[in-house]
Order: sequence, then structure tokens, then C-alpha cells
Amino acid sequence: MLALSVKTYYYIINALCQDRLHGMNKSAQKMVRKGAFFAMTERNLTMLTDFYEFTMANGYFEKGIGNRRAYFDMFFRRVPDGGGYAIMAGVEQLIEYFNNLHFSEEDIAYLRSRKCFSESFLNYLRDFEFECDVWAVPEGTPVFPGEPLVTVAGPMIQAQFVETMILLTINHQTLIATKANRITRAAEGRTVLEFGSRRAQGYDGAILGARAAYIGGCQGTACVLSDRDYKIPAGGTMAHSWVQMFDSEYEAFKAYADIYPDNCVFLVDTYNVLKSGVPNAIRVAKELEAEKGIRARGIRLDSGDIAYLSIEARKMLDAAGFEDMQIMASNSLDEYLVRDLLVQGARVDSFGIGERLITSKSEPVFGGVYKLAAVEDENGEIIPKIKVSENVEKITTPHFKQVYRLFDNKTGKALGDVLTVHDEQIDASLPYVLFHPVYTWKQRIVTDYTVRPLRVQLFKHGKCVYNSPDVEDIRKYCIREVDTLWDQIKRFETSWISPKSCGAARTSFLKPAASKQANLQTANRNGSLFLCAIIARLYKSCAAPLHRISLLQPVSAVFRRDTLSFHKHKSQEFSSTSHRRRLY
Repeated sequence: MLALSVKTYYYIINALCQDRLHGMNKSAQKMVRKGAFFAMTERNLTMLTDFYEFTMANGYFEKGIGNRRAYFDMFFRRVPDGGGYAIMAGVEQLIEYFNNLHFSEEDIAYLRSRKCFSESFLNYLRDFEFECDVWAVPEGTPVFPGEPLVTVAGPMIQAQFVETMILLTINHQTLIATKANRITRAAEGRTVLEFGSRRAQGYDGAILGARAAYIGGCQGTACVLSDRDYKIPAGGTMAHSWVQMFDSEYEAFKAYADIYPDNCVFLVDTYNVLKSGVPNAIRVAKELEAEKGIRARGIRLDSGDIAYLSIEARKMLDAAGFEDMQIMASNSLDEYLVRDLLVQGARVDSFGIGERLITSKSEPVFGGVYKLAAVEDENGEIIPKIKVSENVEKITTPHFKQVYRLFDNKTGKALGDVLTVHDEQIDASLPYVLFHPVYTWKQRIVTDYTVRPLRVQLFKHGKCVYNSPDVEDIRKYCIREVDTLWDQIKRFETSWISPKSCGAARTSFLKPAASKQANLQTANRNGSLFLCAIIARLYKSCAAPLHRISLLQPVSAVFRRDTLSFHKHKSQEFSSTSHRRRLY
């Protein structure tokens, strides 16, 4: 046992507060670096970034544009596994990161050793204070491709620098929450537990993965640390080694029942499920009831033909008078295997999902990106910025934006998401025409609806203004929000969407339908003709050659010459519809 002096404890506490190791004795350094006092406490992850964030930051600083206000959007282009939606997660950890952004002397010394950064820039980092405004979609919200999940506005150096951690944090937890939601929906109301810690991608992958899985719909986890730190119910009974440690399977079950009579779930596949495991479980269950008046909770199947074994085990349990004993199944399951088991008539009451959930094995990458959307000039006017590509799904949507979700007042179902300019308000008293961006004949006039902003502000001038809800409240919120989606969106495979053009296929447009003779110029000034305004600004600011804007057509706009015409360039004429929006 390592004993520490009072002085050593002092240095440890100081290091935890200041995140500095210099000046500490070797014992304290060892304890801090091993994370003995540090496991899930606040960590300084400022240096967890890509190196080019520093090279660009230094360049912005040297060119005198580091404090120019910029707007960045984090969004994704495609739902994993071909699904209809994703589940937003990771905001709480993002807040923790922003709250602890600072550079230690150790960080400064390392950067100086690279010999590629000016001393004045290093001094700037030494006095670094986060000053950005941050907006994000709340955790547990169903989200769709192309929508800005996180927007950061502030000095260019700062807004650019946080890219890596935003993507790392949101991509990971959103991926796992989305996978968990798919699996829990496949279970059709049966209990789903997260069992994947031992095969997660590292410590945070296990701990935060369990958190994300709980948000997505899982009812509990096997990860004890997630229970301690995030109050996610942790549970478990026995492994095969417990059964093997005793001279017989019966003795193993009996010993467990003696110690944990209120939580008897017997693992019955160590030797032979039907000839040994289930009969011994029944025997011990009868003895437990006779001796203590307590009913055993169930059995667990971890191998073999789960469908067949569960059906036969159910027959045996029922015949013995244990109709209330449940059957749990595990063994490398995912949403497809769960669905197939139920189709085959499996008598399974709950599922333990491990590696294929915690790693999202079928598609282990959530393709979130972080792109510059706008900058401000010296007068504070917002100048849209766009990335143009021959790969249409990589064309970005410029400007500082807001996202609204429309809900039908009669059914409570979500009608669509509307992407607008940041200061634009939607008048719910007016009808809207919704139509598909590609298949434009698919139209619907929306009336009697409610409009709700999809995002909340997390930080204002670098100060946190948002209290993250308890994870239990986030989970309940997620269940309610998913329930507002139409069943067509909840399908595992949305075959009506082409994977290569999902951004286009999932994006529709919105325009006022009150009058065919609407004053388009007035609408444009009010921000209603979103893309028209953007294209006009791009032309004026030469942010991109106008003739290349035509590449926007497949994904960002349906250009209509009867709506509004712009300047001709290389014999091309451009016009646009009103809002870029999503039609469910």
C-alpha cells in the first residue's frame, strides 16, 4: 500500500485544480498520471486536438485576423446503418470541455519545443479565455443530415480550435445513442441492457458509451463506473467462471441463491442448457421458494440457438410452475438479430447487448463534420461562406442558421425541420407548402401546426448559460421525441433514400403559401428566401465563382426561374426557392 505524505496530498490536489505536474514529487506525479484521483473528474483536454488547429491558429494570429468573428457548424451527412434519424448525445461532456479550456505551462513548453509558433502567439495561449457563443441541439433529440447540431460563433482562433473535441464528443455518443435506439426499438418493449464495457474502444468508450446507450433507450448497463458517475442503473449476476468454480452446476446456483436470494438469474449454458442448466435452475428456484419464500428472477442464455433454446426453456419453466421467471439472451446481438429472434418466436424477455452496441459494429463511424459557415466583416455584417465541391453531398450550407421543427397540432407528430437564417421567425398562422427537393411533385400544404426552435444556447460570451438535464430526464425526453416521428422514419432501412444523396433526399423546402402574388423582394429582405439571399451575397462578395454555384442544385436548392432571377454568368441564370427544409 502506497502511503502519501501531507505534502504529497497537497500537490495532488493542486494538480487536479490546475492540471499541472511540474514541481510535484515523483509519488504525486505517478498518482495523477495514473488517474488514481482523476478517473471521471474534470480533465483538461485542451491539447486533445489536431496539430493543424495550432498551425492555423498561429497563422490567424500572425495575420491579425484571429479575433475576427466566425461561425462554424457541426453537422452530419448520412445516418448510420441507412436509418431514418440519429439521436443527439454528448452535450454535457461538450460543456465540461468548454468550461475547462486552458493552456498549462507544460502545454506552452511543449508548443515552444516544436519551434513553429511565435512567442507572442504562445503568450496569447497562456492568457487564453474562452469567449465564444455556442448553440446545440439538446441531448436525446432525433436529428437529421444537414442540420447544424452545434454552432460555435466567436474569435476565429477559438471557434476553429475546438473542432476536434466537438467532433470527437458528439460523433461518439450520437453514434452509440443512435445504435441503442435502433436495438431497443427492435426489442419491441422488452428490456435491453448494455453489456459492452470489455469490448469498448477504451475507457471513455465504455463509460460514455454506456451513458449514450442509456439516452438512446437502454434500461441499464453492466458498467459500474457509469452507475456511480451518471446514475445509470448497473446490474449483473454471474459469469461462466462462477459456475466452473464449484464441483457442480447445482452447487454453483445454490451458492448464488444463498448469497443473493433477491436477484437470482442463473446462467444456464455453461454445460448443457436443456439437460443441465435449466433443470438445475428449476431445482434451486424451488428450494429458494420453499426455504425463503422468494421467487427466482430468471435464467440467461449466452450461446447456442437462442430461439430454439428459449422456446424449450420456457416450456420447462412453465411446466415447473415458474411462469414468472424471465429469460434473458446475450451473445453478440444487434437490432437485426434481435428482430430475427422475435420473428422466429423466441421466448426472450430481455436482451444483454455487448460489442455490437458499444462499438456500433455495423457502422462504427458517425460522419459528423465541422465547417465554416460565415464570418463577420469590420461592420459586424455576417458574410456567408460556402465550400463548393464536385461531390454534391460535400457542399456546405452557408450562413449563420437556425433550425425549427414543425409539429402537427392534431396528431402531435413532427411534420418537418426548417433551416433558416438565424434571425428569421416562422409565422405559424400562415400555411406552408412542403415539397420534396428532388421529387418536387410530392407536395403538402401544412396548416394548424406549432413551431419549436430545435437548438438551445449553451454559452454566451464564453460563459455557460445552460444547465444540462439529468441523464434520466434526457432519456425520458428522447423517448417522447422519438414518439413524435412517423413510423416510416423509424424503419431500420429507409430504402426511399439513396445513400449517395441522402442529404438531398432528406431535405425539402418551405415557402409561404398565402398568396401566389407574394412580394418576393420583401420576403427576401425578411430572410424567407434563404438560399436566394445567400447566393446573392456570394456573388457580391466573390466568396465563390457564381458559375460554380450551380453545383448546389442537387442538394441545396431547386432553382426555379419563375421565382427570382439573378445575374447571368457564362450564360447561366440562377434563381431559388424559399427555405431549405426537411420533409419527414
